[in-house]
Amino acid sequence: MVRKVADCRDTPSVMGCTLTISGEEEEVVRAAVEHAISVHGHEDSPELWDETRRTLKDEV
Repeated sequence: MVRKVADCRDTPSVMGCTLTISGEEEEVVRAAVEHAISVHGHEDSPELWDETRRTLKDEV
């Protein structure tokens, strides 16, 4: 199984966040959404979950 990666550096932000999360897809999506809400102030919504899932990359 291919591990997935969510990297805040792929989405420019004012705070210059450098967090990278890797693991199984569902783990990464859940952690990345929680991070987006608690650190970046995003609202929890189905759109946030979908966008997060779409931006994942395969771990190299």
